[in-house]
Amino acid sequence: MITPHGGILIDRVAVDEKRTHLLKISESLYSIKLDTWSLSDLVLISIGAFSPLKGFMKQKDYLQVLKEMRLSSGEIWSLPINLSVSKEIKEQLSIGQTISLTGEDGVVYGLMDIEEIYEYSKKTEALFVYKTTDPNHPGVKKTFDKGDYYLAGPVTLLNKPETIFTDHFQTPQQVRSTFQSLGWKTIVAFQTRNPIHRAHEYLQKTALENVDGLLIHPLVGDTKSDDIPADIRMKSYKVLMENYYPQDRVRLSVFPAAMRYAGPREAVFHSIVRKNFGCTHFIVGRDHAGVGDYYGTYEAQEIFNQFLKEELEIEILKFEHAFYCTKCASMATSKSCPHGDDVHIHLSGTKVRSMLNKGQVPPKEFSRPEVIEVLINEMKNKDS
Repeated sequence: MITPHGGILIDRVAVDEKRTHLLKISESLYSIKLDTWSLSDLVLISIGAFSPLKGFMKQKDYLQVLKEMRLSSGEIWSLPINLSVSKEIKEQLSIGQTISLTGEDGVVYGLMDIEEIYEYSKKTEALFVYKTTDPNHPGVKKTFDKGDYYLAGPVTLLNKPETIFTDHFQTPQQVRSTFQSLGWKTIVAFQTRNPIHRAHEYLQKTALENVDGLLIHPLVGDTKSDDIPADIRMKSYKVLMENYYPQDRVRLSVFPAAMRYAGPREAVFHSIVRKNFGCTHFIVGRDHAGVGDYYGTYEAQEIFNQFLKEELEIEILKFEHAFYCTKCASMATSKSCPHGDDVHIHLSGTKVRSMLNKGQVPPKEFSRPEVIEVLINEMKNKDS
């Protein structure tokens, strides 16, 4: 199978006697409370999804990622993965100290060995990662809301959050084992934070013509408040798979990461993570991981031109914007359809969300009727 990023799939999960011993030790340690974003990062680092990271980034790695999209060891890496604290908490800590990491529920989920504590520029981070300092950008807002200092060092996972380790979640090692048991050698991954509409389906099935299998890998961590909740989206994915996908060639598993909305940089990050999950191909369509008008339509595809294919290893499948052509009576792109915009129905997750929020039923050209039925019923239940 494809080699994990950096060569080794990281495993920082304590089990059996070691876990029991460390949990006992954690009772006497200084404790830091993680928000849901940082908790998901802790889990994803520990299970190897963020390989080769073993913990939250040191300053040298952090700065090089901002400036060059590489770790100090040279591997491609496009987003900072950091744990922030306030000045008040920072003054209680020291280099070499081991701290416990708890969730908002008070459960100890992990330990961290502090190797560095450093101050950083929120403005600089926002400009490099998001290309803007506009507080209306959700990623920028998150950055400016963080503490002023970063803690760096390796982590160890002690407890598995029930909100993450659901029936729909598999670790990178489990996903890789699934692919091996199915005999798949080439696997294309599809990232989404939206319900799957007809344009998504078109891209997936086009890609599926050329590989052994498809991994639908929806992001279910922190997203914007107006995004459709993950539990509702999961029901829509299932009904779509049951009715319109070949059961022996598609698998569904969740990706419990926070959405950064970093556009081009997040597209690179998403591809590296899927490589760690064992995928050999990754779909990048229009405005991947974008929000508003902060990024160009195909900027998330163009960013990959900076890297050698042999270095990134996972193959990027770049797709034009897909639409439904009423004259062709099918899905198409500008590469395959000769007709004008006047007969094109342009599809997007934003449009679907907007219509659902207004109580409107999207047409069948937007999404499969079974999916629309699930979304409308679930949204009504959510609001009642």
